[in-house]
Amino acid sequence: MSVFWTSIQSVISIVIMMAVGYFCRAKGWFGDRFSKGLSQLIMKIALPCAIFMSMLQRFHLDQLKNLSKGLIYTILSIFIGYIISWIAVRIFKIPKGQRGLMMTGINGANTVFIGLPLNVALFGNVSIPYLLVYYIVNTIIIWTVGVWVIAADDPTTKERNVKIDWKHFLPAPIWGFIIALPFLIWMPNAATQLPTFITKTLSDIGGLVTPLSLMYIGIMLRDFGISNIKFTKSLNISLVGRFIVSPIVMFLIIMCGTHMGISIAPMFHKTLIIQAATPSLAVLPILADQYHCDVEFATDLVAATSVLFVIVVPVIMMILNFI
Repeated sequence: MSVFWTSIQSVISIVIMMAVGYFCRAKGWFGDRFSKGLSQLIMKIALPCAIFMSMLQRFHLDQLKNLSKGLIYTILSIFIGYIISWIAVRIFKIPKGQRGLMMTGINGANTVFIGLPLNVALFGNVSIPYLLVYYIVNTIIIWTVGVWVIAADDPTTKERNVKIDWKHFLPAPIWGFIIALPFLIWMPNAATQLPTFITKTLSDIGGLVTPLSLMYIGIMLRDFGISNIKFTKSLNISLVGRFIVSPIVMFLIIMCGTHMGISIAPMFHKTLIIQAATPSLAVLPILADQYHCDVEFATDLVAATSVLFVIVVPVIMMILNFI
């Protein structure tokens, strides 16, 4: 019960910070330019700093082998998730223009703006290297398989014309990890050896990620319109896929791997399971618009998952505590 109550309190804290963004947007204090700038600040400055410092302070080079196991689990779970969702869209006869969105929405997570703050609230900054594994795989699959699946479902054309934007494969947050690697190799105690003004500055900037990310999600929810969410058959199936099927698939893969002798740290497997149940990727409506798919459905999916995760996460944490 204590774990459940801790999860509830962590989620309440997250909701309050989201509510600040929602309220300020509703009052007109946060305009469109501010929202766009906030997103850039988080993605290109604060998050790389947070990842860099987390790697230096809480990670050792000999842990890379353990992280590679998480890569395998994450890749397998997402691809199995795509297979299950592909079967679901045909069984339930999901209309064209929603199929690709559903498949990508079920298997693509909002790792940065909700996944990271959530993981830090539940497990602390020590879990960031583990979350980074999910983030890297999630990002690559979204911008390859995910985009292709949505483009293939474009109701206005029979051609699968997909434009791959290669810059998405090395987003700014991943550079925080890449730059940290040389320090881990040649300066293992860099967190204490680097000048204090550098480490303190980077730590303070990185500390902005959690509150700013959650306020940004609050702004998005205000723009989407929570009261306008339509719980259609397609949306309900997507919610089941994202919040129930996806974490169960991840859990089963980890358990199978453990029985085969491929074990990972307890916090690592909890991180992967929680990330498998985070809200759908925030750019889904943008991709829907680009490929002439159902923008309203994509918006409802992002908004609904961003609201309902506050109920799902404490339940998952309670279940994990008894397994």
